[in-house]
Amino acid sequence: MTDDAPRTTATGIPKRAGRRPGDRTGGRRIGSHVLLVIVGIYFLFPLWWLFVAATKSTPELFNTGPFWFGDITHFFDNIAALFTEKGGVYWMWMGNSFLYALTGGLGATILAILAGYGFAKYRFKGRGVVFGFVLGAIMVPPTALAVPTFVLLSDYGIINTAWAVILPSLLNPFGVYLMRIYAQDAVPDEMLEAARIDGAGEFRTFFQVALPLLRPAIVTVALLAVVGVWNNFFLPLVVLTDESLLPVTVGLNRWTVLSNAGAGGEQVWNLITSGAFISILPLILSFLFLQRYWQGGLAIGSLK
Repeated sequence: MTDDAPRTTATGIPKRAGRRPGDRTGGRRIGSHVLLVIVGIYFLFPLWWLFVAATKSTPELFNTGPFWFGDITHFFDNIAALFTEKGGVYWMWMGNSFLYALTGGLGATILAILAGYGFAKYRFKGRGVVFGFVLGAIMVPPTALAVPTFVLLSDYGIINTAWAVILPSLLNPFGVYLMRIYAQDAVPDEMLEAARIDGAGEFRTFFQVALPLLRPAIVTVALLAVVGVWNNFFLPLVVLTDESLLPVTVGLNRWTVLSNAGAGGEQVWNLITSGAFISILPLILSFLFLQRYWQGGLAIGSLK
């Protein structure tokens, strides 16, 4: 029999010529890759514009093409000007953003870990009702809570202090939801029972057994919380008036208002673009360095 003869089954019926797996999926893979490239360009486009704008002086921002560099030396001039503009207040704003993001974001992560683990692994009366309120809180936009939060903080006399930004940032309903969903599957009940049988208390069981298994979710919740506090604009705008306490988001907005004043105000558009570019670098670096924890968590989940 030659290779060209049709193949038959045991009953003598010719087999259908099957397609190779690559014949079916090759076109789909190419289409998916093209779509991913388009989406990637779409999301990277604003970052490219910001990076290009940071290399320009104020006249170049309005007189040159928006998507290519100006004189690259202007980038270093802009950085130097950030140190001198109003006594280097920009770097004070950056320090405030780091303070609010680390204290508020990490505090919100700790509370989300404890609450999410409790909802997932403990049975108590009213658990479903309480978790329903947590889910309901996710649906409420933060801007809708800004004015009630201002009134509440004003009653306690902590308006225009760092606590006015940090305390509301500790509440992270979405982080609690993520931690509960992840803890339900990532931490087996049998493992917890085995630790208790061996004599471990609840705190030791949590820190030595459950917490290492929750690492990917912890990193995810921490990044979301820190980024949320870092990018928070409306709450600091409402509760802070002292320029020395402003985060970088509100501080750059004040410079924008000043520049929009026209001839009556100082034009600092070059400092706004350079300052905005520098303000996103910590977030980009955080995502790049912590990405391996997400990949490790996905690999663990694929082996279960």
